[in-house]
Amino acid sequence: MLKQPEAAAMLKPSETVVYKFFFIYYKNMEIIIFGNELLRQKAEPVKDFNRELKTFLENFLNTMRKEKGIGLAGPQVGFMKRIFAVQTEKDVPLVFINPSIVETSQEMVKYEEGCLSIPKVWAEITRPETVRVQAWNERGRPFTLEAEGILARAVLHEYDHLEGILFIDRLSELKRNKLIAKFEKIRALGYADTVCGKP
Repeated sequence: MLKQPEAAAMLKPSETVVYKFFFIYYKNMEIIIFGNELLRQKAEPVKDFNRELKTFLENFLNTMRKEKGIGLAGPQVGFMKRIFAVQTEKDVPLVFINPSIVETSQEMVKYEEGCLSIPKVWAEITRPETVRVQAWNERGRPFTLEAEGILARAVLHEYDHLEGILFIDRLSELKRNKLIAKFEKIRALGYADTVCGKP
């Protein structure tokens, strides 16, 4: 990949300004925290598989690894496009662009989930055991994936983010309110705050 100054030099003056802004803004990503309205908005389809998207994805995956997450969705860093990535233990990261859920199993399973956007709280969530998803990869090539176990759960969790849904929404009202109250106590102590994440 071209380094940023070299890549920018190949663009028209107006394009260079946009590219530099894109590069700088997404180079140091912050995870958006619960309370930010962006987490409740539906993401829009990705239309262009271009240099800017490639730059974004490199920093996006680095952010996911740095935060020790097994998944991350565009809206969690303020990028309101239908894109997410997952990386379970020892697997290579998988990028899903404009994904659609084709099928889920009737068998449901419980498993403890957390979220980088609601840090330091966890809850058992019931989801389908398997899922079939269609998407495009980072090279703009379509693919279909049949996943089970933790990979299926990660895919469904991140797909929810594209719809403005958080894992706590899949709890009963009582459990959800208790978890939110717990999180707010953590936030008050300053353990769950970021610049981007302030409501």
